[in-house]
Formats: sequence, C-alpha cells, structure tokens
Amino acid sequence: MGTCRSRAVREHVNRSRDALVQKAARHPRVVRHALLLRRAALRSRRRIAERLGSARYSTPALYDMDRQLDAILGKRGGFFVEAGANDGYRQSNTYLLESARGWRGILVEAIPELARRCVRERPRSEVVNCALVAEPTSRLVTMRYGDLTSLVADSKDAEDEWIGRAPAIAAGWERTYTVDVPARTLTDVLRLHRAPAAPDLLSLDVEGYEPEVLRGTDFEQFAFAWVLVESTEEAARRTVADLLAPWYEHDRMLSHQDALYRRRR
Repeated sequence: MGTCRSRAVREHVNRSRDALVQKAARHPRVVRHALLLRRAALRSRRRIAERLGSARYSTPALYDMDRQLDAILGKRGGFFVEAGANDGYRQSNTYLLESARGWRGILVEAIPELARRCVRERPRSEVVNCALVAEPTSRLVTMRYGDLTSLVADSKDAEDEWIGRAPAIAAGWERTYTVDVPARTLTDVLRLHRAPAAPDLLSLDVEGYEPEVLRGTDFEQFAFAWVLVESTEEAARRTVADLLAPWYEHDRMLSHQDALYRRRR
C-alpha cells in the first residue's frame, strides 16, 4: 500500500512539474522576470550573511572547486583572472576568494547582459566585456547566448545541443540569440588593466575555446602561479596540457573535467 501511494505521489509531482514547465514556456518573459527577482533576493541574503562574517552562501562553484582552491592557494589578498565569468556568482570559481579572502582581480565575460550583472555582483574586481581570442583577426566576435553555456558562434559541432544544456534554455524560459562583441587577447586585457606580473590564479571556462585563449596569453610576461582549465573532452585536455607545458605542470584534477596546473619552478 505504501509503495503504491509513494508511486502515486511521484507521478503527481512529475505531472505538476511538467505542467509548470509547459506553462512557463508559454510565458517566458514572466518567468525570466521572476528568476531575476529570485536571484536579487538571494543576493541580498548572501550579502547580509557576508557582512555578518559568514560564507555560508558564498561557495557557488561546481564540484566544491572554490573550497578546494581556497585550501590549495591558502592566502589572503591575492589576484585572480577568471574568463567565462558569467554573472560573477553562479558557478564562479573565484567568488569565495573575493568575498571571504580579500582577493581582487579581472573578470572577463563576453555576453553583455551577463557582464552587466557581473559588475553588480563583484565590486572588488574589474569586469571586461569581450571575447578572448588567439589573435584579433577581426575587431568583433559573434557570441551565441546560452546562459551558462554561452559560446563563440560556430565554434562547436552540435551547437544547438550544447546551448540546450542550459536549464533555462531547455525549459523555454530564456531564448538564445547572437551578439557581436569586441575581440581581445588575454595578454591585451592584462596589459590594459595593469595586472600584476605574477598573478596568483587564472581560471578558464569558455565552453571549448580554452586553447584559443591560451594561445593569446603571454605566460612569460604574466607568470600565473596556478592555472585552472575546464576541458570536457580528452583531446582538448591534451591540447591544453601541451600549450601550457613550457611553463606549467599538471598538479591535480579538481573535478572530472577541471585540471589544475602549477607553475614550474
């Protein structure tokens, strides 16, 4: 009897969820507004906790990577660069370092609306709205919006499938679009914003475009102590390791797809 009742409850919950998703898909603007209001409320709660000295809501990274980095780096007042910063909070690998450890840095985000949110979330950091490239052969790069899966347009096979991984896109609450943004090498960004010669951390998550970003980075001029790179495919991981090999050695995996490299001594 209990098993049947539990099954009936699960089926009811699933039907209700599916009905809600379908209804939301018919009114995406309303749902998008509600999502933004919810994020604003959560941001207010988080900032109150932070002012009270609590980091309870300040660890948004996937796979506990922000806590792992905090333990590995073990310092206050460092300097980071995070490329693929999104809105500055969701899934950020550096938010904890800034909010609880006194770090500052540069956040690079290509999607303009996400970069604007990033400015609100990260008051101690400089936010740069551009697409990172190996060489700026054109002044502009076309980006395709996909919330947490935004990417350089036409840079991946099965691009629609990739964009569809974002829950808000898949549910129809947000719509994908393309936008042209300035193209810069990371070296140019670091020079323009007067980054220190030996930054502590580079965190790189640009949906498969990581090798191109690394090719546009002068690791002689900017000697990052640590480099964290997401690679969802083994071939890309090997390419990243080869590009970093003159200056970095693999230290450990922070997740099944996030490799941490240490500067060679």
